[in-house]
Amino acid sequence: MSKAWAKGSTPAWRRLRQYVLTRDAWVCQLCELSIDPMLRHPDPMSAQVHHTLEREVAGDDPRYLQAAHRECNLKAGQPGKRSPQPRRVSSW
Repeated sequence: MSKAWAKGSTPAWRRLRQYVLTRDAWVCQLCELSIDPMLRHPDPMSAQVHHTLEREVAGDDPRYLQAAHRECNLKAGQPGKRSPQPRRVSSW
């Protein structure tokens, strides 16, 4: 969980989340499969909203938000962030 969500969501975020999920017709924009609104966290197929641009750049602008399954959102990762290069390991 990011530091931004450490204290939980706000009423404003819940309204925006509902707007995005409805706008996208409850279809995951990452895998194009439908999202079941009855599923709840931590179900991998539960609804989340994916930021297509870093939150620090775009904030919560709905133009840069899209409906996603939890699993798809986690696989997509944080936009603009790359995984660190693996370290060389030597064992004797």
